[in-house]
Amino acid sequence: MKKVLIIILTLIILSGCTSKNNNESKTNANNGNNLNINNENREVKSMKIIINNKEYSVNLENNETVDALLNLLPLDITMNELNGNEKYYYLDTTLPVNSTIPGKVDAGDIMIYGNNCLVIFYKTFDTSYSYTKIGHIDNLPELNEKPNVIIKAE
Repeated sequence: MKKVLIIILTLIILSGCTSKNNNESKTNANNGNNLNINNENREVKSMKIIINNKEYSVNLENNETVDALLNLLPLDITMNELNGNEKYYYLDTTLPVNSTIPGKVDAGDIMIYGNNCLVIFYKTFDTSYSYTKIGHIDNLPELNEKPNVIIKAE
C-alpha cells in the first residue's frame, strides 16, 4: 500500500512539473504579441489601435471573445455612427460571447453587441442592452466630430 501511494504521489508531482514547463514555453513564445500565458490563465494586457491616424492603447479584458478577436487581426475597418454615442462595425465572422447588461457604458468602452457587432462608445450613458466587454480606451477623443472613423488594429 505504501509503494502504491509513493508511485501516485510521484506521478502527480511529475505531471505538475510537465504542465508548468509547457506554460513557461507558451509564455516565452508569445511575449512579442502582448499575450502572456501563465499557470494556465490567459492574461491579455493591451493592444494598440489607430483611430483616424492617431494611436491609442486598449486595455483588454481576459475572455474568449478577446481571444477570438485577436485571431482576426490585423483589422482595417471603417466604423459607422449610431445614436450620437457610439461607432459600430459588423464583423464578417461571429465571436464567442458572454453578454451581460452592464447598466452603464463608459466613454472608451469597446464591446460586442450580439455576436459580431464591434462597438466603441464615446459617451457615457445608462443602458439596458446586453454586451460582451472587449476592453477600454483611456483618453478617447470625441469621435462624434466625423460620421465615420477608420480603425486599424494589429
